[in-house]
Amino acid sequence: MSYEDFIKAVEMFGIISTMSKKDIKKRYLKLSKKYHPDMEGGSNEKFMQLKEAYEILQEYMDNYSYSFEENEFKKQFPSFTNYKNWVK
Repeated sequence: MSYEDFIKAVEMFGIISTMSKKDIKKRYLKLSKKYHPDMEGGSNEKFMQLKEAYEILQEYMDNYSYSFEENEFKKQFPSFTNYKNWVK
């Protein structure tokens, strides 16, 4: 996978930086219905491009290195930073 392939996949899905793996799967299912060759206006070529883009994104997200630093946690989960106030 090249960076250009990755960027094409991101653009095809219209991904913003805060999308989860679950969000991407939902988007894939929606787009696959739209581009499926059996659907009106569907295209085998576009459907295959979508499938390849999804595989690239899945590979990237499965192999992403996560940071377990406190600052990164607080940045990604701000609602948990003061959990003692809402857990009784």
